[in-house]
Amino acid sequence: MKISAILLLCACVSFAGEMILVQGGTFTMGDAKSKKNDEAPHEVTVSSFYMDKCEVTQQEYEAIMGQNPSHFQKADAPVERIRWTDAALYCNKRSVAEGLTPCYTPRTWECNFEANGYRLPTEAEWEFACRGGSTGKFFFEGTEKNLGDYAWLRNNSDDRTNSVGKKKANPLGFFDFYGNVCEWCNDFYTEKPEGGKDPKGPATGAKRVIRGGSWQDRPKNISSSARFADDPATADICLGYDTYGFRCVRKAEKAPAAAPAEK
Repeated sequence: MKISAILLLCACVSFAGEMILVQGGTFTMGDAKSKKNDEAPHEVTVSSFYMDKCEVTQQEYEAIMGQNPSHFQKADAPVERIRWTDAALYCNKRSVAEGLTPCYTPRTWECNFEANGYRLPTEAEWEFACRGGSTGKFFFEGTEKNLGDYAWLRNNSDDRTNSVGKKKANPLGFFDFYGNVCEWCNDFYTEKPEGGKDPKGPATGAKRVIRGGSWQDRPKNISSSARFADDPATADICLGYDTYGFRCVRKAEKAPAAAPAEK
């Protein structure tokens, strides 16, 4: 699989606000060595897309939404205490602020994948970008003992979120795919995720997919394929609500057709 990335630079806190272009490709989603049935390997092809280099920070969220719901207040730490619906609404408002077409219909929360605005990543896009061309349990060479170099987890987080972009990046230049905050994906959860081209998950469901693990997770619960899910409207901090955050994606615009050569 061939993957490349282009960094889009902008004024930001740390690496916040930057996006990376992930060139589409085909990969094996899931993990043949996992004992979980919902991580069964299957082949998936994804189209190119842009993705936030880091998780959306509290400063970014407050600039768009006018409030910061986070438990662990810090401008360059990821925003948390975020419902799936909060993340989708942020995507819409960020789109409008930049003159783009919003992807979500608030009444139904249906996603228009053809819109050029921001949205949450599909589960396949998330894992494709997280892996960055890797095929093992992690996107780096090593074991759980090396996770602390790449992630804020229970054993090194000081029981809270931390500034984005401070750990080592994955092969494409993304930060904090593992740990810090769990990341909402667009998909409804299913025990048997589909393969094929640009899978988007079930049309309906009770829970939305969450990926990546958080600051309170143990290393044994983290991997590129590990899957979790929760009620998209959950609001109970006792259930881990202050570990939920997100990052955004945008569709990659097709390059304009080349002008015909002059005769």
